[in-house]
Amino acid sequence: MRNRKRVHAFPWIAFLSVVLVLEGAFSLCLGRYPIPIHELIHSLWGKAAVADGSQQTIFEKVLWEIRFPRIVAAILVGSSLSISGASFQAIFSNPLASPALLGVLSGASFGGVLAMLVFAPGAVVGFCVFVGGLAAVLLSVAVARAIAGEGVLSLVLGGIVSNALFTSLLSLAKYVADPYNQLPGIVYWLMGGLSGVDRKIISLLWFPMTGAILGLVMLAPHLNALSLGEDEARSLGIHVWKSRLAVIGLSTLASSLTVVLAGTIGWIGLIVPHLLRFLVGADNERLVLASALGGAVFLLGIDDLSRTLFPMEVPLGILTELFGVLAFLLLLPRLRRWNGGE
Repeated sequence: MRNRKRVHAFPWIAFLSVVLVLEGAFSLCLGRYPIPIHELIHSLWGKAAVADGSQQTIFEKVLWEIRFPRIVAAILVGSSLSISGASFQAIFSNPLASPALLGVLSGASFGGVLAMLVFAPGAVVGFCVFVGGLAAVLLSVAVARAIAGEGVLSLVLGGIVSNALFTSLLSLAKYVADPYNQLPGIVYWLMGGLSGVDRKIISLLWFPMTGAILGLVMLAPHLNALSLGEDEARSLGIHVWKSRLAVIGLSTLASSLTVVLAGTIGWIGLIVPHLLRFLVGADNERLVLASALGGAVFLLGIDDLSRTLFPMEVPLGILTELFGVLAFLLLLPRLRRWNGGE
């Protein structure tokens, strides 16, 4: 079965790539202001299909100032969360590891809110988000090792402790926030969504997020070597400590910065890698890349639903929670067999 999955990995990766491109084009046309596909094509080639100047201005503004940054953000956030989840699961040899379970999202949220309370500039907010996420991961791992080593249950317990700590700190930060000028914005931001994304924030975050994603793709062979054990990895020329540090650092950076763009978005880092593991196999060289593509496809589709499902936009975090729980329940029997060494 493993060989068959390896043979079929590339077609699935190619399929996800094509779906992502088509879904992105569809998302550009979708919304309260529908844009026909032929007008989109004309715009991509630098030609306006609308003759009236005012309509052309509105068309260009909706397409490139509102929808395009939002689509880029959905791709970056979905890809970052999913590839971080796959990398965490591989580096910790734990099928339940994810940015949410390890406390990255709650720690990053606390760091971001803390920076917002003191009106810190954007760069400082991003730094605080990363530091909060990294602190949460380190706390989860430290508690897990203090309890019972590196087992599945111990890491889950470590994540519970980390999440509880940073959730309580986050509640304290909301309690001391200005109830009129700060608290409403903080609460809405934490619900998750891409409605506030613009070209400025994309220009600031696309480089570190894309760099972290590409770095994890390049480190995927190291994950395969580390899965064989530290001695085997060293015999293959892998520096174990540096590889672990790089994977944890890049995964934390990628998933933490999603909080800056979209608030708290859960479940993607847990569900998408498991879904793709059944399609492309457990080889991390294929799974990590497929997870990046699959996460982008998943979140872009969810964002389309959030914009069109109801007259008012539904916070993205609500829909990802609903779909994530449903997918987890459907995957649970297979997860048990996979965890038991199917």
